[in-house]
Amino acid sequence: MSQIRIAAAALSLAIIGGPVIAQAAPPHRTRGTIDQITPTQLVVTSRTGSMMTYAINGDTKVAGEKTVSISAIQAGSYIGSAAVPAGGGKLRALEVTVFPPAMKGVGEGHYAWDLGPSSSMTNGTVGHLVVSNGNTMTVNYAGGEKTIIVPADVPIVAIDPGSMSDLKPGVKVIVFPSPNDPKTASRILYGEDGITPPQ
Repeated sequence: MSQIRIAAAALSLAIIGGPVIAQAAPPHRTRGTIDQITPTQLVVTSRTGSMMTYAINGDTKVAGEKTVSISAIQAGSYIGSAAVPAGGGKLRALEVTVFPPAMKGVGEGHYAWDLGPSSSMTNGTVGHLVVSNGNTMTVNYAGGEKTIIVPADVPIVAIDPGSMSDLKPGVKVIVFPSPNDPKTASRILYGEDGITPPQ
């Protein structure tokens, strides 16, 4: 891949990555399965069974996610993790997203999330990772640090550049509506190889 294409991919990731991960718990985020797609419209059946229709256009950003192993998380990795309280000030991960180096700093911080009751999102740099019975990592961000337990069955994914051609009926997605128009898709995150985006 040429340096120009690498830069373009990094820019695409930065554009999609920030709002996808950093946007804090909008009540209208839609997780579900693509039912229909045309050049101008996306129809998604949500996890609750409701059918949601969004306009799509040249400004709609797309990114994919693929499954990776815990070995993709290293000291110094920039990650995001939706989690719930685990007691003793620790968190228990519901998922972990590993970002490429070009996205370091995207959505950095700790804030409320909508993956379940009391869930939060932490984006930061892994300071220490202990892989044993009950994997544990410390995640540092501007103004704080969290200790996150990563159970063996928790999904770990990495973000890839994507395009509209990757979106087909049956693909699992998370749709982020435009803040200016809830009926228009601003960003779409999809699962590669049949996976469900875990965020």
